[in-house]
Amino acid sequence: MLRFVLFVAISLTLAACADSSNQPKKHPPQDPPDYHGVPTDMTPPSMATPQ
Repeated sequence: MLRFVLFVAISLTLAACADSSNQPKKHPPQDPPDYHGVPTDMTPPSMATPQ
């Protein structure tokens, strides 16, 4: 019984530490100005043109 009480107390303490709301919210990462995206056309040039 004592183990269960200690387990609950420790888990509640860890849960309270993990949910620290006083930390500032992080904004999503921004792309650098020279980033133009990932190329989506991965077809090799030999397959792109009909023969």
